[in-house]
Amino acid sequence: MGKALIIGAGGVAGVVVHKCCQNSEVFEEICIASRTVAKCDALKAKLDGGKTRITTAQVDASDVPELIALIKKVRPDIVINVALPYQDLTIMDACLATKVDYVDTANYEPEDTAKFEYKWQWAYRDRFKEAGITALLGSGFDPGVTGVFAAYAQKHYFDEIHSIDILDANAGDHGYPFATNFNPEINIREVTANGSYFENGKFIETEPLSIKRVYDFPQIGEKDIYLLHHEEMESLALNIKEIKKIRFWMTFGQSYLTHLKVLENVGMTSIEPIEFEGKQIVPLQFLKAVLPDPASLGPRTKGKTNIGCIFQGIKDGKPRTYYVYNVCDHQECYKEVGSQAISYTTGVPAMIGASMVMTGKWKRPGVFNIEEFDPDPFMDALNKFGLPWHENFTPALID
Repeated sequence: MGKALIIGAGGVAGVVVHKCCQNSEVFEEICIASRTVAKCDALKAKLDGGKTRITTAQVDASDVPELIALIKKVRPDIVINVALPYQDLTIMDACLATKVDYVDTANYEPEDTAKFEYKWQWAYRDRFKEAGITALLGSGFDPGVTGVFAAYAQKHYFDEIHSIDILDANAGDHGYPFATNFNPEINIREVTANGSYFENGKFIETEPLSIKRVYDFPQIGEKDIYLLHHEEMESLALNIKEIKKIRFWMTFGQSYLTHLKVLENVGMTSIEPIEFEGKQIVPLQFLKAVLPDPASLGPRTKGKTNIGCIFQGIKDGKPRTYYVYNVCDHQECYKEVGSQAISYTTGVPAMIGASMVMTGKWKRPGVFNIEEFDPDPFMDALNKFGLPWHENFTPALID
């Protein structure tokens, strides 16, 4: 079918590479590119020799001319961005210059401001449309699959969706006193930011981790959940008709929260540069350097994740409730692709989203969020490629 350029070589990229090779009918060739080419070569060494041809390259994803030169050399049909969110815009600029389709897993945020929202990427809508290329935003799990779940619920089960609760539970245990399951810098910025929820046409901010509930998750059990701001609420508020309320919830253990509070209190989660021994350093970036690499957590993480959405609304004039979710086992993910479930649940949808565009199922000029396309082929692919979903029409609700 074609060729993909995968930018990034971390834990999520490793899953994307594995899954592209499993889908060799679509991904006949892939090129893995990163600032550290040795990481790309290590991924190639694991999977080389199969039906998918693999090459590697070095690139600085913050450098538009470098990206343009690489895209012109590789000549991919699509660029899969699994680099840092700070680099979304430079990669989109390079795709525009070369007229190549684009997909990512998380929205842009400025490196010097802990603020992530879609306005910067939505500003590219007209340029991508004029160029005749597709940009698919947020093709991870949340954002990503959660948006597909919403589109699926809207298409098949509701005339009107009035509320959405997005629930992200990780019951995995990696054995460390404190570690993050994905990029520590991005994770901690997200958790320490103000929370928010959408209600009656506007977003309402809350103090970080100030709203807590308890939810009994299938296959996991009761967990503390905390209200966070999350980017998919912003696009779902635009794209789901008649929506009145959207909330995002994530589980955190008490040990994690205690460690995080101590680190915050002593300034280690700050993104403001400080001078240390004559050099400017960012405390959070230093903390990232001393914490365990999320890509190393796979062999030691046990337990499961459960991520899904609870919808409430109307069908044929009657109230309806619908819960759709996926349960993923950390150890099973490691056996299959050498990663823990957090990377797996992001990497699989990234591959699927790219395949939707490459095969023409989701090919449309412009910049789109994932819930703007037909969810059915994506939902089928989730079952095929390792993220089977479950339905419940009588779930417990969150007050």
